[in-house]
Amino acid sequence: MPRKAPRLARKLSIMLASSAMIMGYSQMSTAIAAEPTAAATVPAGQNPLLQPWTGPYEGVPPWDKLDPELFPDAFQKAMAEVKAEVQAVIDNPAEPTFENTHVPMMLAGETMERVFAMWGVQTSNKSSDRVEDIDAEWSPKLTTFYTELFLDPKLFARYKAVYDKRQSSGLDAQQIRIVERSYDEMVRDGANLSGPDKEKLVAMNAKLEGLFSAFSSKLLGDEKLYTFVTDKAELDGLDPAFVASLAAAAEANGHAGHWAIKNTRSSAQPVLQNATNRKLREKVWRAFVGRGDNGDANDTNATIAEILKLRQERAELLGFPTHAHYRMADTMAKTPENAMDLMMKVWPAAVARVKEEVADMQAIADAEAKAGKRPKITIEPWDYRFYSEKVRKDKYDLDESEVKPYLQLDKLVDGMFWSAGQLYDLGFRENTGQIPVFDPKVRTFEVYNLKTNENVGVFYLDNFARDGKRSGAWMTTYRSQQSLGGERNVLASNNNNFTEAAKGEPTLISLDDAQTLFHEFGHGIHYLLQQVKYPALAGVPRDFVEYPSQVNENWLMTPEVLSKYATHYQTGEPMPQALVDKILASDTFNQGFSTVEYLSSAIVDMKLHNRKTPPADVDKFERETLAEIGMPKEIVMRHRLPQFGHLFSSDAYSAGYYSYLWSETMDADTWAAFTEAGGPWDRSVADKFRTILLMTGNETDRAEAYRAFRGRDPDVKALLEKRGFPTE
Repeated sequence: MPRKAPRLARKLSIMLASSAMIMGYSQMSTAIAAEPTAAATVPAGQNPLLQPWTGPYEGVPPWDKLDPELFPDAFQKAMAEVKAEVQAVIDNPAEPTFENTHVPMMLAGETMERVFAMWGVQTSNKSSDRVEDIDAEWSPKLTTFYTELFLDPKLFARYKAVYDKRQSSGLDAQQIRIVERSYDEMVRDGANLSGPDKEKLVAMNAKLEGLFSAFSSKLLGDEKLYTFVTDKAELDGLDPAFVASLAAAAEANGHAGHWAIKNTRSSAQPVLQNATNRKLREKVWRAFVGRGDNGDANDTNATIAEILKLRQERAELLGFPTHAHYRMADTMAKTPENAMDLMMKVWPAAVARVKEEVADMQAIADAEAKAGKRPKITIEPWDYRFYSEKVRKDKYDLDESEVKPYLQLDKLVDGMFWSAGQLYDLGFRENTGQIPVFDPKVRTFEVYNLKTNENVGVFYLDNFARDGKRSGAWMTTYRSQQSLGGERNVLASNNNNFTEAAKGEPTLISLDDAQTLFHEFGHGIHYLLQQVKYPALAGVPRDFVEYPSQVNENWLMTPEVLSKYATHYQTGEPMPQALVDKILASDTFNQGFSTVEYLSSAIVDMKLHNRKTPPADVDKFERETLAEIGMPKEIVMRHRLPQFGHLFSSDAYSAGYYSYLWSETMDADTWAAFTEAGGPWDRSVADKFRTILLMTGNETDRAEAYRAFRGRDPDVKALLEKRGFPTE
């Protein structure tokens, strides 16, 4: 999720079957917006964003017609269409039933769904100052539109009438689940509020949406910045292909002959891990962890404080003690206490492991100083990745530079596709150049069933970082499966931020990047395999969302994938077994760092939102909370609050960053199921995983579904064992 969330419609269980977005999505609320500006007006029937998609595969997005100036008109006209569709349900004189209320509401908004799919790409993959201005103007308008629409008392009365008779009107189990969940969500989101309180809620949601847009714009502003290097000697230790990419970036930014390190994770991390120049590491680290926290025009602290204040006011208005309780009402964890309980079962062991890791690194640094190789130092945060690589080399005779030549991006893409075929009978045929794309480097693939050759959909792959693209990695669907109203295939995409190799060279990625590749593809598999009738049962709880993706990471290091697809970019030879053995032996290496880096962010998120009085000084709250939980001084949160897009570019992962750990608990336990059955390719387990958990959306309670798959609840011991932590 997200760093900065695409501005896509939230998959509302009571209405729009809008584009599912993994790694964050914004709450698209509900009412009619102000009149469009004259500049945004387009003659009727001439806005391509409003037209049904045409072409092969049941129609594909017209990415070649993407134009920011078309969106204001598209929003206005799509809202008018939604308003008319919903009003027809409200005005229906017949007694409310599932068929005349829920069904038309689930089918409404197809035009808006298409518009938001394209707007999500415009804001996340192809942003600009103009796009940010439009987003800032229209996000509050859209929020107001949808908030007001769903708070209409006549609409709620119809839902309540169906709800009251749900057990006596002949509904099946899925229909009853929709009726109950829809009613509960409407109540939770303010349907029972008084008129004046509804007006307050509308204003709050609109203001929050504007603040989310402002936060995202400021963060993107800091991520557009570069650290320029003028002396190549400062880049000692970096991979030559990476250095070449930095030179290309500098030239593209008017600094020919220099090297440009962009202020994003994909550029900063290789420097922190490999650069021998400690001053450069510190400079890059400070720029990266200081995003949004520099007291300038891009500083996000005041924006965050305002978001927190409004969130708590909204939660209390809706009858919840805190924002955390509001956001967790429809999750597997249910309460902040349950989420904290899981996190605190893992935290002490992770911190203890960090102390061991730091001791190992300090010993190497001291030995280097004693030998006169380097000045004496105390391990600092900008040293952690660099010296951990030295420890890895010392303990396991493993160096990242040994591994990377075998990790060709294109070959690994082939490997993840092959895995999906072996496990789920999904096939992928490249059709790049046959359908429109939004950037020339986006690859496309026809997805089909290997047994029946039936089309499943299209998969878009946008792998490379560029200006205007938000950082991080995410998956989204431009069209999601449903059979209500006619079976629809899936248009899914994965979006990464890998650094492209210099022209003519294969792109080599790190092992971490390879895991990200497989992780995001796991999200794609989840939605490509979905087989539900009702779109209201397509979206899963936030703390289930990351589960399929985390499970999919496991297949990367299987012998079958490595032997076929981890081949040396020069010789074509597969990764030697001795090197594979070293990687596997180091599987739990540095787990203290990765766990503390993530878990500190999740704990701070929960403590931030599970309180009556939001902090006015965000930096102070972060410092004091980390001190309270015993955060090791050698590590910084994976996402410091001033740059925590998961939390502040939308409501999506607020009080929800714990969900990665919740999902990973199920992931570890699921991988144990494969291991117990005889191996990672066991089709009996894969078939159960697919049919019980991946295909079924949210048709049944996901905790019950997991118990049906595993025969019990997930065991946290599997997670502790996977990370190499004590289980007692």
